[in-house]
Amino acid sequence: MLALTEDAGLFCKHGPGKVSIEATQTFVTVEGRRVLVEPDPVGRRISGCPSVVPFKPCLTTLAVQKGYSQFIRVEDHWLCLDTVTGFTDGTPPGVVMYVVRDAGQNFVSEMP
Repeated sequence: MLALTEDAGLFCKHGPGKVSIEATQTFVTVEGRRVLVEPDPVGRRISGCPSVVPFKPCLTTLAVQKGYSQFIRVEDHWLCLDTVTGFTDGTPPGVVMYVVRDAGQNFVSEMP
């Protein structure tokens, strides 16, 4: 499982809805790019979701359901892995998830 960086590609399951990434820590980097830690990517903007009336498009990420490391912490926050997933605020509620398509790097991983 790869560690996520600020270059990661996260998208809503509708397809092109891209999550805006912002790293909350500055201490650890991979190739000069900050790694993501909990609470990333919660509360991030989603742009380009194609969902239309009568459904609400995905605009924001909600709580992470799974994908934080259980072994690696950065400044007491769990590292985000490429298995991170959670729901969006799109409708119907509790159905549409966001997922990782690209970790943003291919070097640092957590061995299961």
